[in-house]
Amino acid sequence: MSLESKVMEEMKTAMRAKDEAALRTLRAIKAAILIEKTSAGASDQISEADEIKMLQKMAKQRKDSLEIFTQQNREDLAAKEREELAIIERFLPEQMSPAALEDAVKQIIAATGANTPADMGKVMGAATKTLAGKADGKAISETVKRLLAQG
Repeated sequence: MSLESKVMEEMKTAMRAKDEAALRTLRAIKAAILIEKTSAGASDQISEADEIKMLQKMAKQRKDSLEIFTQQNREDLAAKEREELAIIERFLPEQMSPAALEDAVKQIIAATGANTPADMGKVMGAATKTLAGKADGKAISETVKRLLAQG
């Protein structure tokens, strides 16, 4: 089942339940899918990797906004962002735990033969490709940086 059909099913459920937060978020996801489908050079179908990338981008936007609203003591706006983030995360694959992420990055470092912080670019390229959708880019970067500094 494609992301678009999952979102449509969830929208129907949210409409019946009169769940405004879910409806608002699901409409945003649907709009992002339509934009992706109609962008220049796009085909009628979106790959699963592109769907995940799009959802991660939306989640990151919500996290960034949440952080800003929390700093500015705008709990009303922060609550909206939390609601939307929770709904978006339902469509994302399960994220790796910090321990699993560290193990995966150690394997990638060993495979690439990196041993100094100067090799970070080489490791990050392989890590982002391998761990796409399973871990946040910022978490991958911090883990790679920490492990290469130790090495």
